[in-house]
Amino acid sequence: MSPRIGVMTSGGDAQGMNAAVRSIVRSGIHQGAEVYAIYEGWQGAIAGGEHIRHLGWSDVSGILNKGGTVIGTARSAEFRTREGQLKAVENLVHNGIDRLIVIGGDGSLTGTRALCLGWPAYVEELVTTGRITAEQAAAHPHLNIAGMVGSIDNDMVGTDMTIGTDSAMHRITEAIDAISSTAESHRRTFIVEVMGRHCGYLALMTAIAGGADYTFLPESPPRPGWEDRMVEVLGRGRAAGRRDSIILVSEGAADREGEPITAQRIQAALRDRTGEEARITILGHVQRGGTPSAYDRWMATVCGAEAVRQVLSADAQSEPMLVGVRRDMVNTTPLLAAVEATHRIGDFVNEGDYEAAIHARGVGFTTMVDIYRMLSEATPTVAHSENAKRIAVMHAGALAPGMNQLARVAVRAGLDRGYDLFAVKGGVPGLISGDLQEVSWSDVEGMASTGGANFGTRRYVPVDADLYMMARTLEEHRIDALLVMGGFHAYATVDLMEKERRRYPAFNIPIALLPASIDNNLPDWPMAVGSDTALNTIVRSIDMIRMSASASKRAFVVETMGRTCGFLPLMGALAAGAEKAYLPETGITLEQLTDDVTALVDSFTSGRSFYLTVMGEEASKYFTGDVITRLFEAEGAGIYSVRDAVIGHIQQGGNPTPFDRINATRLAYMAISNLDRQLLNGSTDYVAASSGAPGLLAPLREVSAGMDWDNQRPNEQWWLKVRPVFEQLSRRPGQE
Repeated sequence: MSPRIGVMTSGGDAQGMNAAVRSIVRSGIHQGAEVYAIYEGWQGAIAGGEHIRHLGWSDVSGILNKGGTVIGTARSAEFRTREGQLKAVENLVHNGIDRLIVIGGDGSLTGTRALCLGWPAYVEELVTTGRITAEQAAAHPHLNIAGMVGSIDNDMVGTDMTIGTDSAMHRITEAIDAISSTAESHRRTFIVEVMGRHCGYLALMTAIAGGADYTFLPESPPRPGWEDRMVEVLGRGRAAGRRDSIILVSEGAADREGEPITAQRIQAALRDRTGEEARITILGHVQRGGTPSAYDRWMATVCGAEAVRQVLSADAQSEPMLVGVRRDMVNTTPLLAAVEATHRIGDFVNEGDYEAAIHARGVGFTTMVDIYRMLSEATPTVAHSENAKRIAVMHAGALAPGMNQLARVAVRAGLDRGYDLFAVKGGVPGLISGDLQEVSWSDVEGMASTGGANFGTRRYVPVDADLYMMARTLEEHRIDALLVMGGFHAYATVDLMEKERRRYPAFNIPIALLPASIDNNLPDWPMAVGSDTALNTIVRSIDMIRMSASASKRAFVVETMGRTCGFLPLMGALAAGAEKAYLPETGITLEQLTDDVTALVDSFTSGRSFYLTVMGEEASKYFTGDVITRLFEAEGAGIYSVRDAVIGHIQQGGNPTPFDRINATRLAYMAISNLDRQLLNGSTDYVAASSGAPGLLAPLREVSAGMDWDNQRPNEQWWLKVRPVFEQLSRRPGQE
C-alpha cells in the first residue's frame, strides 16, 4: 500500500495555508504517496468520517490565491483530553495515516508532538479494547510528523517567518498609509492596535514600514514615565514639521507592572498631557483576511514540499521537525527545541529580563528593535557644527520601489549622528554635473510609503571621460563619504570608482553600496530592495488575468521584467501557480516548445480551462512572447484561445511592500553606521551589502567577485534552488 500522509490546518487561520496544502498534496502525489485532508483541524481528526478525505491533483487547483484555509480549522478543547487523542489516533489508523503534517501555531504543534510520543501507548490500548485490529496496529506502529507554522504573529522560534505574517503586514501597512493621509489632513494623532498577544513582530515591523512615531511591544515593556516620554517624542516630530502622529500598539503590550497598555490607556495619557483627543483604530481580524502575498505563497509552497520529504523519509527514531525558512531558504529545526525556546520568551518577560526576551526572538528582531529605537529617538534638530563632515546620498540605475525609504533612513540616521547630508539629484549624471542639494529632516518626511525616487535616478555607467567631473564634484562639495543605492549600474559605477582611486584622489573616501533593483540580479544579498514589490505586482496581475479567463478556455503567456535574471519569472510563476516558466538562464529550445505544446493541448483536452506560462523578457532572442503565443494557438485547433500579457513597467511602480520598506531600513541604517565608523577612524573602504557579513556589509571586492558582469546577474542565484519544486508542482505525474 502507498504511504498515506494526513494534512491539517489547526488553530487560527493564516494567509498562505492553502498554498501549503496545495504543495503538500501535489508533492505527495509526485513521491508516490496518497494525501488525505483532515478537515477542521484536530476536531476533524476526532470526528473522523467525512472529515478525513482523500485529495487528488485537481482537488487543490485554484486555491493558491485564496485566503484562509479551504480544509478548515478549529481550536479543539476535546483534543486536550486523553479520550480525544485516543479517538484521533483511532481515526487516523482506520484511514491508514501514520504520517502527518500539521500547519498551525505553537499550541497545535505542541499537542501534535505529544500525540506522536503517546502514539504507541494509544495504539496498544485501541487493540486491547478492540477498536483497531492487531494487523492495523502492526502496520502503523508509530506516527511521523512535520510541523509548519501558520501564524500571522511570527511568534515561533526556529523560522525567520511564519505563514501569514507577510500578508498581515500588507494589511496593516495599507491601513497605516490610509490613516496617515487623513491624520495629516487634520493634524491628528492616531493609535492603531495590531495583533500580537505575545509577540511584537507585527507592531515593530509595520511601525518601521509605515513610518510610525511610537510603538509598544510585549517583549519590551516601557519604563515608568513612558507617558511623558511618548509625548516628548511626538512633540519633537511635530516641531520638525510633521502634521500627523501614528502610534502602534500590540494587543499584548503591558507596562513593567504587568498592566495592559491598551489603545484607550494611550489615548487617555495623551488627553491628560496635551489635551488632544487621539483617534483609535483597532484592525482586528482584517489582518488575517484577504489574499496571501507573493512571499506567503512561494514560501509556504517550498516549505510544504520539504515537509512531505521529511515525513516520507522519517523512521521511528526520527525527531519531529519544524519546517521553516532561514535567509529565504528552507530550514528545519527540531520541533521540541523550537517550541520550548518560544515558550521561554514569555518566561523572560515575566522575570523582567526584557533584553533576553528580545534577543530570544533572533538576530533580525533584535537588530530591528535597535534600529527602530534610533529612528524614534533621533533628534530632528541636531545642533549644527561648522566642522561637520558631509555624506552624499545617491541613487543609480533603474528605479526600484523602496529607494525613497533607503534615502529617508540614510538621511535621518546621518543627521542624528551630526553629519551634513546631501542628495545627488538624478543619479550618476547628477554627480557628473555637480547637482547636489543639502537635505534636512523635513525633506524626507513621508517618503517611507512612497514609490519612485525623489532624489532621481538614471541608468548610466560613467565612461572614462566622466570620472574627472565626478571627482571634481566630490572635491568642490567637500564630500567626505558617499552612499550609493541602486542596481547593476550602481554596482558597475562604484566598482569603476574603486579601480580608479589612484588616478582620482577624490575617490579615496568611504563608500557604501546597497542593492535596489526589481530584477534582484545583485550578488551576496538575497532580496534587493524593490524585488518583493515587483513580485507582488506580477502575482496580483496574474490573479486578475486568471479571473479574466474564468468564463472561457484560455491560455496566457505572461512576460515579466528581469532582463537576464530569472528571479521574477520563476518566483512569479511559483507564487501564481503557473504551469510553465521560461528563464533567461535556461533559454528556450524548439524541442522544449514541442513538448510544452503537447502538454498544453493535453491539459485542455483533459478538462482544464486555464493554462499559464510565465517568461522573462530576455528568455530567448528568437522565441519571444508573441511567437510562443502564436505557436500555442496554432496547435490548439480551436480547443482553446491564447493571449499574451506584458506586465511592463508597472513592476517598477506602486508603493513599496512592507518587506521592501523593512529591507531598506535595515540596509540604510547599517550603511550609515559603517560610514560613521569609517569617518571616525579615518578609513576609506568601499563596502557593499552582504547578508553573511558582520554589520551586513563586506569589502566591495569580495562582493563583486560574486557578480557575472557579462550576464548582469550573480554567479549564485538562490532562487534557482526552488526550481525543482516548481517543476514538480506545475505538472501532474505522467505529463513530463
